[in-house]
Amino acid sequence: MTITSLIELKDMVLATDIGTYGPDDPVPDHHLFDMTLEIAPMQVQILQDSMEHVFDCDPFIADIIALAKTGYRETQEWLTTQIVQLCAQYSDIRGVDVYLRKLPADHVTGTLRVWLCLGENDLAVLRAYV
Repeated sequence: MTITSLIELKDMVLATDIGTYGPDDPVPDHHLFDMTLEIAPMQVQILQDSMEHVFDCDPFIADIIALAKTGYRETQEWLTTQIVQLCAQYSDIRGVDVYLRKLPADHVTGTLRVWLCLGENDLAVLRAYV
């Protein structure tokens, strides 16, 4: 069995400006962001309690928050793509699943979610272009 190490971030409200809406279109109350990162097992199953041995999520999360605030986007897909490009800048990240959802999807209920999943090879290709 292979050891897998994941870090999950769930239900983070992103302050972002996405979409163009007509007078009868449902306008989302907010966008929620979820992400699962695959990192090296030795960064989770550590030999001693020290930040130098783990992936420090705090600066990474701050980068996501700053990116989300950088202006208007027409689509959730574009912000999702930009977040994955940000992930590629962190060499410790081996794989990533990014989920961005808006709610409500209609005027009252539901969510609309965009999901983008990149493995280690996908991130290597992206790193070559970023």
